[in-house]
Amino acid sequence: MTNETISARVELNDYANRVLGMIKLKYGLKDKSEALNKFIELYGHDILEREATEEYVKKIIAVSKNHFKKHGYKKVSLQELDKLSGA
Repeated sequence: MTNETISARVELNDYANRVLGMIKLKYGLKDKSEALNKFIELYGHDILEREATEEYVKKIIAVSKNHFKKHGYKKVSLQELDKLSGA
């Protein structure tokens, strides 16, 4: 995901304007553009997942490899799983 900025003109209703104003005050932001970006940062994951970075993918692969080195491909029965989980 790149950090390029896009310029956009938006029309806000009164409520949306007040919400952005409160976000701006709460987080000490300089303008409503930053407030809108903060709002999206806080709640955007509910709508759209972020793309995984290359570093994150490498980390997950390393964790998986280490797990399989330590534990192999051992299968666990439902009874063993219940016992492990305390059920």
